[in-house]
Amino acid sequence: MVDTNNLLKEIRACKICKDLPLGPRPIVQFSPNSKLLIVGQAPGRITHNKGVPFDDPSGDRLRSWIGVNRDIFYDDQKVSIVPMGFCYPGTGKNGDLPPRAECAQAWRAQILNTLTSVELTLIIGRYAIDWHLPEFKKLTVTEAVKNWKQMWPGQLALPHPSPRNNRWLSQNPWFNEEVLPALQEKVKLLF
Repeated sequence: MVDTNNLLKEIRACKICKDLPLGPRPIVQFSPNSKLLIVGQAPGRITHNKGVPFDDPSGDRLRSWIGVNRDIFYDDQKVSIVPMGFCYPGTGKNGDLPPRAECAQAWRAQILNTLTSVELTLIIGRYAIDWHLPEFKKLTVTEAVKNWKQMWPGQLALPHPSPRNNRWLSQNPWFNEEVLPALQEKVKLLF
């Protein structure tokens, strides 16, 4: 069995991507006891600077979607947060760059093997969908989210909770009407 504390120390000391614009700063949260796993893309600049996952407007929206407060969200015994890339990848023409592949190759399987109590995995965005739901790889994020009942109740694809997605949310009212109530009800059962 993997020693989770040693694994976390190794990850936080990781320098695989030492050429990143702001340098490596792996940001993850996990425990074998957590019931909820959140899989996102990669930390943004704000998260990199703070060293806390989803401690920004995206995180505020995500916590409201899930229906939990900060105390539950940041309790690694309840919630694991394991993005596809653990460090801020830098900025491209249309926002943040994709998560670096080296991170998933080096750490993902080891972490996921320790998460033996997870009952619900939230899969946020294109890169997370491609890894965790390969059968949805050819679908758009919207189509993957619309097919939520196919993966329910153990997994759920979500759009990114960024304020940049306000337009998406207004164009897809079914998400607030159908998906979020089911998600919040399931999370209540977990905690």
